[in-house]
Amino acid sequence: MSIRVRFAPSPTGYLHIGGARTALFNWLYARHTGGTFVLRIEDTDAARNTQEAVDVILNGMRWLGLDWDEGPLTGDAKGPSKGDFGPYFQSQRGEIYKRRVQELKDKGFAYDHEGAVKFRMTREPVVIPDIVVGDVTRELTDREQADPDFVIVRSDGQPVFHFVNVVDDLEMNITHVLRGEDHLSNTAKHVAMFKAFGVEPPKYGHIPLILNIDGSKMSKRDKGASLNTYQEEGFVPEAVVNYLSLLGWSPKNNREKLTMEELIQLFDVPGILRSNAKFDFEKLHWLDGEYIREMSPERFRQLGLEALQRAKFPLEKFPADYVNAALDTCRGKVKNFAELGPYAGFYFADEVTVAPEAIAKDFTPENLPRLKKLRDAFARLEEFKATNLEQALKAIAAESGVKAGVLVHPTRMACTGNTAGPSLYHLLEVLGKETVLNRFDAALAQV
Repeated sequence: MSIRVRFAPSPTGYLHIGGARTALFNWLYARHTGGTFVLRIEDTDAARNTQEAVDVILNGMRWLGLDWDEGPLTGDAKGPSKGDFGPYFQSQRGEIYKRRVQELKDKGFAYDHEGAVKFRMTREPVVIPDIVVGDVTRELTDREQADPDFVIVRSDGQPVFHFVNVVDDLEMNITHVLRGEDHLSNTAKHVAMFKAFGVEPPKYGHIPLILNIDGSKMSKRDKGASLNTYQEEGFVPEAVVNYLSLLGWSPKNNREKLTMEELIQLFDVPGILRSNAKFDFEKLHWLDGEYIREMSPERFRQLGLEALQRAKFPLEKFPADYVNAALDTCRGKVKNFAELGPYAGFYFADEVTVAPEAIAKDFTPENLPRLKKLRDAFARLEEFKATNLEQALKAIAAESGVKAGVLVHPTRMACTGNTAGPSLYHLLEVLGKETVLNRFDAALAQV
C-alpha cells in the first residue's frame, strides 16, 4: 500500500505552531515511507477565505521546507513536478460535495431537515482503531442519546467541516490521518460516514497536544503560538523543524540535534509519544543558537540578509560584496538573527550616534590628542586592511604610553555607536576609510 497523508489547515490568518507540527509529522511520514503528501486548504467558510490568509499558510510551509506532491497545476507547468502544484482548495470542490450528499441521501444515510441536511448517525458505540493511542470506543453522550444525528450541510448550502473532511479524504485516497488529539472527539462521526459510503476509513493517529510550559493548552494568544513569530523573530527554520519534531516524537537515541535527512530516515509512527508535549522556549533558543553556530557562511549570509530586510535596512543602497563582508563579521557573534539589526545596523546607517556619556567617558581632554593622532594615522594608510589598522592603533597607543583599550573603546563608539560588536579592525576594514574618517570627525566634533 502506498502511503498517502495530508495536511488540511483552515485559512484563519495565522498558522498555529501545533498545526505546523502536524504538517511536519505528516510530511516526514510521507518522505520516510516514499508516500505522498497532500496539502488541502479547508476554505469553505467564505467569511475567512482571503488570499492573505492562504498566503500565511503557504509561506509558513515553504519557510519550514515542507513541499507537497500533488494538486492543481499552476503557472506554465508542462508536467507534474514539485513546485508546479498549488494546494487543493475545498471552495473549488463544491460539485463533488453535492454529488456525495446526494449519494448519502440515496442510501438513506442523510435527510433534509429545516433547510439543512443531516447525517443519520449510528446509535451504536463506534470503535476507533488509533495507531497512536490505541483503540478508542466512542459512546453516545447523554445529550446525543435523544438525537445523535448531525448537520452536514447548513441551511445556507455550505457543507460543514465533518462532511468535507471525510469526502476529501475519500476522494484523495488518504490512507493515514495524523492530526491533533483535539480532533479525536470528531473521529467517530468521520468513521461512521466512511462506513456509510461503503469505504474503509483511513488509519487515524491522534498526536499529543502542545502545551505551554505551565501545562496549559497553547491558545492562539499565547507567546509563540503562531509560526509567524519564529519567521519574524529571526529563528532558523531548520532549528524550528528540528525542535517541532521532538514535540511528541522521540528518535529513541536521546539525540536532540537532527538534520532533515536524519529526521526523514528516523521518523515513524511508533515513535510518536502518547503524552502531551510542553513547549520550552529556552530549549528552542538553545537549539537555534547551535544551528547558527554551526552554519555555513553561505547559509548565514542568506538568513542574515533576510533578517536585515525584515528590519527595513536599506540594503539596496550597498554593493552585495559590502553586505556579505559585513555579515561575515557577525558569524559566531549572534545567537538569533533578530539580534543582527542592533548588532550590525551601523554598517547600513548614514551616520551613528555617540551617546553623550560615552563622549564624557572616552573622549576626555587627555585622550583627545591621542584620538586625533589615530584618526590621522588611519588617514595615511594606503591599504585599509584589518592588520594595518591594528598595527596603527597599537603604534599610537605605545607612542602615547597607554594600553590599546584606551583607543579601542572610543574608536568603536565613534564608528558604530555601540560599546560591543564585531571585531573592531575587521569592521573598520568593511566600513572603509572614507566612512571611518567621517565618523571619527563627527565624534570628535561633539567634544
